[in-house]
Amino acid sequence: MPDQQPTAGVSLTRDAWRRLKRNRVAMIALGVLVTVVLLAIFTPLLPLQPPDRHNTAIQFARPTASPLWLETFDLDPAELAASAERLPAARRELADARLNESGEIVRQKKDALSSITQRPYRRVGFTTLGPVSRWMVRTRLALFGKWELNSLCGRDELGRDVLSRVFWGARISLVVGLVATLVSLVIGVTWGATAGYVGGWVDDAMMRTVDVLYSIPFIFVVIFLLTILSEDSIKDWLEGWGIDRITIFYFVVGAIYWLTMARVVRGQVISLKNEPFIEAARSLGVTQAGIIFRHLVPNLFSVVIVYLTLTIPRVILFEAFLSFLGLGVEPPDVSWGLLANEGIRVITPVRTYWWLILYPSLGIGATLFALNFLGDGLRDAFDPRLRNR
Repeated sequence: MPDQQPTAGVSLTRDAWRRLKRNRVAMIALGVLVTVVLLAIFTPLLPLQPPDRHNTAIQFARPTASPLWLETFDLDPAELAASAERLPAARRELADARLNESGEIVRQKKDALSSITQRPYRRVGFTTLGPVSRWMVRTRLALFGKWELNSLCGRDELGRDVLSRVFWGARISLVVGLVATLVSLVIGVTWGATAGYVGGWVDDAMMRTVDVLYSIPFIFVVIFLLTILSEDSIKDWLEGWGIDRITIFYFVVGAIYWLTMARVVRGQVISLKNEPFIEAARSLGVTQAGIIFRHLVPNLFSVVIVYLTLTIPRVILFEAFLSFLGLGVEPPDVSWGLLANEGIRVITPVRTYWWLILYPSLGIGATLFALNFLGDGLRDAFDPRLRNR
């Protein structure tokens, strides 16, 4: 029957999990990765200094742990309460504007609503926060009050805390890596599975398209697309639909990393499409789309999961490279690549502020090493024959 498929490709089998646990390097990498992800997710709960709080009087202050704690977090609960009281009226004005006013008036009302929501947090040095992050910051205030850690990793040219900016930068860098990889995964799996199963001239045309795209230098494509989409009229139109630059960045990067996945998936599909369970599906009249997405794609799970762990670090590094060049994440948002760029700009032959490069580099390096070692461990776990090659 077509539903009686090999289960090895659908889930990480018990034997594969045992092999993975015996790989100490992979388990350490998994622990490092989980730690980095959890710290990034719960950064707003941690007693860190706000990442965009300026204090030029202490610019380039060296790392210090004396004293360890500072009583300087000045988020005002009264201001939060006053902002919450003004929100219902601002929401009603926005709803009325959407019914009766032009697009420009609606945009002004949306900006006013955002200003009321974000003002208490921006005043103390936070960038634009989502609802969950705002809730975590308020919870942090309830747990730690005004206490926050001293600048354990030093300060930058504007007196901002480097430790806090590394933690907040991890959030954007990891999200870029994950979202862009998922975009590339959807495109690559769909393209490769279709080409491999249909075959014939369709396969030839689709894979020649992949070959042509491989010959294009993607850095120029990304620069071109980001430049076009950053033009004022296009940017305003996209923002009217709630699409900002960072969202565009996610999808542009993801849309150029699917080529290798398409080739890998195509090869796997070609080896599977004549298996008995596929022949049984054909004999029962299952459509080509049904065979591809219900029977072939689930059996590619092991290949896909390994590819994910090896592609995410490439995407993170690409984002860091673009942000380093000033083409990726823009201030006041912060990412590891942007931090490296800020560090390079202030390093001179006269004075080296080593902490501005060291700590963002440690964040990038630890994450990339963990993902690569975990990917190697998963590959060995799914196919232990590769271990001796």
